[in-house]
Amino acid sequence: MYDLAVINGKVWIDKTFVDTNVYIEHGKIVKINKKELPSKKVIDVNNDLVIPGLIDPHVHFNLDLGHIHSKDDFLTGSRQAVYGGITTYIDFLDPVDNPSDLEKAYDKRKAEVEKSYVDYFFHATIKNPQCDLEEFVKKMLSLNIHSLKLFTTYSDSNRRTYDKDIIELLKLSEKYHFLLLAHIEDDSLIYLNESLQYKDLLKSRPSISEEKEALKLANYVKQYGGFLYMVHLSSGRTLDGLKNEFSEIINSKFFIESCPQYFLFTNDYLEREDGFLYTLAPPLRTREERKLLRRYFPDIYSIGTDHCSFNKKDKINLPLVKMPLGIGGIEFSFDMMYALFGENVINKMSKNISKLYEKLNNQGSIKEGNDANIAVYHLEDCVIDEHHGKTDHSLYLNKKRNGYFVHSILRGHIILEDKVLLEPIGKEL
Repeated sequence: MYDLAVINGKVWIDKTFVDTNVYIEHGKIVKINKKELPSKKVIDVNNDLVIPGLIDPHVHFNLDLGHIHSKDDFLTGSRQAVYGGITTYIDFLDPVDNPSDLEKAYDKRKAEVEKSYVDYFFHATIKNPQCDLEEFVKKMLSLNIHSLKLFTTYSDSNRRTYDKDIIELLKLSEKYHFLLLAHIEDDSLIYLNESLQYKDLLKSRPSISEEKEALKLANYVKQYGGFLYMVHLSSGRTLDGLKNEFSEIINSKFFIESCPQYFLFTNDYLEREDGFLYTLAPPLRTREERKLLRRYFPDIYSIGTDHCSFNKKDKINLPLVKMPLGIGGIEFSFDMMYALFGENVINKMSKNISKLYEKLNNQGSIKEGNDANIAVYHLEDCVIDEHHGKTDHSLYLNKKRNGYFVHSILRGHIILEDKVLLEPIGKEL
């Protein structure tokens, strides 16, 4: 007798939906079979979509910006993750410039996670390194962290990593087989001035800054080797340039992540009365760039959310240089992307990401032997009328969607049942 059965579903296997049942025992998927077999607990999903538990590779819970923290902590952020079909997320350690502080950053971040509804682990983050980079990498790996984020901008807050160190880190990523993540904007093209308001965001952070820097880093990957993951690509123009010049390394050595907000919103939203809520970095782009980004959706490797939420009062009536940049979105990322691209988004939010991280080898696909991380999506045209975050708003309220998650299973344990949230059981992977 199996521990749990999910029956009568349309199960996502490889790249298609199959009418079958999934049987779970000791936290693993042990059988996929059309027969109804004896089980202690049965969830009859009645033709709902049964997909792998989604993975969000890019979130910022309780992000410390010095003068303010992002509003969602690990409990409220992961609560939204459950309602968004996500069973694993990857957050970030605070940026540091030496190995000793890296371990302190890890201990600090781990202590901040009192409870999480779903599983998680961390990327390391480096800023303007003041150390032997190989020793930094060795310390990172000793902490069982296999990804490292850098910034090519934010020199104003000493977070920028310069080209010489980027090249060395690329070489080290090949030698030690870790993934180097990069926030990519040309720092010399970023314009910061006290007079700028939120409507000036594209003037402050123009598209060319992303495009120019991305092409430069792709050339570094081609020339020096390594594995680079571009976080939050915002513009279709950037992707157009990468496709034209570096198609041979795209999503094999140079991986591209984008976020739902860049497919959904444009810079026109900055002109609204509540336009200050649509501020993030990189910023929302033009309609033309969004159109191009949607056209090139097949060339996007993964979807992250860059979830970094703030309340209205945290942003209103502030000059741009003092405004915290970031928006929430983890709860509705699948809704928005599925409405635009249908089933083509599933692997970009699950299987593709699992290929990048050894910790996720048993996730991302519904197959026998994998962890029983499963989300059940009920198809029904409706409107988003509530959110489960800590902020006083959501940019996605009143947006149309094609369905919602009704069940979620983490390592064989039900954490969402008939849209009712159960106890948090998440752990660090």
